[in-house]
Amino acid sequence: MSSDPDGGAGSGPSADPVIVRRRKLARWADRGQRAGYALFGVAIVLFVVGFVVGFSSGVVTAVVAALVAGSLILAPAIVVGYAVRAADREDRDRGIGL
Repeated sequence: MSSDPDGGAGSGPSADPVIVRRRKLARWADRGQRAGYALFGVAIVLFVVGFVVGFSSGVVTAVVAALVAGSLILAPAIVVGYAVRAADREDRDRGIGL
């Protein structure tokens, strides 16, 4: 059995700690984007519910909380996602294999 987490022999791009870290950041960025957009979706659904049945203070608070939480999660996730893609593109342009 190999001690390499990807099951490889410890050589190649998966052994590069920078690329390993970049893949980890890409996964977290993807999760953050999913969570942020999901919170925006929750906010929209709650807004429609509030529009139909009336805006109580609880519904308004939930809508605002979902929008704020979604923004706080989504903004950095988008930036990190773009950074990872730019780094991958730069490596590809320089001929560094991924």
